[in-house]
Amino acid sequence: MGTERVRMDRLRLLLEQFDCARERAQVRLTGLSDEEYLWEPVPDGWSIRRRDEAVTPRAFGPGDWVLDQGAPYIPAGEYAEVARQVADGMSVAKIAEDWSVSVERVEEILAHTGPPEPEVTPVTTIAWRLGHLHYCFAGEWEWTFGERRHDPKLLVDFTPDATLALERFWAAIDRWRDSVGTVTDEQLETIGFSQYPYGSDADEPYHDVLSGANLEFIHHMAEIALLRDLWQARFGAGG
Repeated sequence: MGTERVRMDRLRLLLEQFDCARERAQVRLTGLSDEEYLWEPVPDGWSIRRRDEAVTPRAFGPGDWVLDQGAPYIPAGEYAEVARQVADGMSVAKIAEDWSVSVERVEEILAHTGPPEPEVTPVTTIAWRLGHLHYCFAGEWEWTFGERRHDPKLLVDFTPDATLALERFWAAIDRWRDSVGTVTDEQLETIGFSQYPYGSDADEPYHDVLSGANLEFIHHMAEIALLRDLWQARFGAGG
């Protein structure tokens, strides 16, 4: 098998992985009610909230409802990735910008002189997980196939209506998937083919960006599936 065929098969495999995950996710989300969508399984979790009721310092969105976002930090689980990025030539300043932390904090992590910051992993609602995925994929489309000028955090009008949220979400996902399906082998190998502003897309070949997008979709949908199971166990028939 020639090199060209191997490369194109890589795109096919990435698309097949995504399509499988998408099909399962849509089945898993069937019948989602507004109450379940907004259910907060623990106090002080993250969700979507009315702008004047936001509980996190960097909550965002263009409309009346915003998505919770906390103070910036680099989780301990990402320290090895930070070291890899530096080894591959990414500047400390760029990494600091991607994570919205100080250059000094990145240098501490690289030198292992600073203690790991608390790994704050908030429990979230289904609304938060869907909202997070929605703005990420809407932003990926805008900064790869679109005009590359609109802030991803202002592309999604978050809503407490589960049916409307899913309708908008799947439309954004399908637009992104349709565009990815047209990517050429040259584009797949191009560093910076995606210029998504939050993260390292601009420094990665597009096949790595697609792999990361698949993993992002899969792990958030797995968390949503768990939240649905918890809801059913607590409020379902016999719960």
